[in-house]
Formats: sequence, structure tokens, C-alpha cells
Amino acid sequence: MTATPGGIPGERRQRNDVRRNRERLIAAAQETFAEAGPEASLNEIARRAGVGSGTLYRHFPTRSALLAAVLSDRVRTLCGTAEKLRAAESADDALDAWLRAFLAHARTNQGLGGAAILEGADALDLDCHRLILEAAAGLLTRAQRQGTARADLTPEDLIQLVVGIALSTARNDDTEQSDRLLGLVLDAVHGARGGGHG
Repeated sequence: MTATPGGIPGERRQRNDVRRNRERLIAAAQETFAEAGPEASLNEIARRAGVGSGTLYRHFPTRSALLAAVLSDRVRTLCGTAEKLRAAESADDALDAWLRAFLAHARTNQGLGGAAILEGADALDLDCHRLILEAAAGLLTRAQRQGTARADLTPEDLIQLVVGIALSTARNDDTEQSDRLLGLVLDAVHGARGGGHG
């Protein structure tokens, strides 16, 4: 039998199954944590993923490992959104859309990062805070160069403002207030258009 690149078909199939199981577990965990919080039942997560609890623990030996994987996956998605938006024609629209996505992220993940740390996940597989700051910086800098965002704003300012909105509205399931507060922030961000700071 001739060897095939990347190993024999059975091995490739097994690797694909392992990858799919991991992806299903992370997707189920995202959904379950969003509904029930960081203390959600791991058995329920395994059930939703369509795998046994043994498979869950093989991939994620601890709750903190699963929390960290979910948080990392969400941050990668958020930063991927920033990359796509940077190609948008309007720097303002791109920045505004990403800040809205970041607000949704911050509200959804409220408590998830802290829970991961408390559970012992002292090191995620990526530096979430740095990646989020870099995403914000790329979009903000583009808007500042076009003269449509305040020149004195920093990416740290933006992140802190949006996180503040997420924290202050965390107990309110209605997103109307958080959207209105973000609208006020966006008005301030684009103050340069009104001849203010710039």
C-alpha cells in the first residue's frame, strides 16, 4: 500500500474527528455559558456537543481550560471582524460597527474572563487584551487619519469606555440603554466632524 501525504487515511480521519469534537465542544460551551454563566454544567455542554463527558475532559481537563478556550475563540472572532472592517470604505462606519461588536462581546463575556482566572487559567493561549487593543488601534488610527475621529483619543480610552458601558448595564437584559450609551460615546469620538477636538 502506498503511503499518502500526511499519514494514512485512518489517522487523518481520526485527527479530523478530534478537531470536529473540539469545535463542537467550544460552540456548545459558548452557547451554554451565555445562557447559564461560567458555572454552567459541563455535562450539559458535552450533551449539547453530542459527545461523552470523557471526550470533553480529554480536550479540556478543567473548567478553566474550557473557559479559556471559549474566551480565546471569541476574541479571535472579534479581531477577525476588525480585520474585515478595515477594508470598509468609511473609516467611521468601520470603527462604529466594531465598537458595537465589541460592546456585544463585552456584555456576553461579562464575568467569563474573571471566572477563567479564578478557576486557575492564569495563561490563555493568546493575549486577549493586547489583541483587542490592536484591533481598536487599527480602526481608530484610520479614522483619525481621515480627520473624522478625535485626535486625542487612544485605543485604551475606547476600550475602557465600552467596557464601562458593558459593566454598568450588565444586569439589564434590554440592550436599549447600552446602545444609547454607546451612541453618546460615538458622538464624542466623532466630535472632530463638528469642528471640536481634532
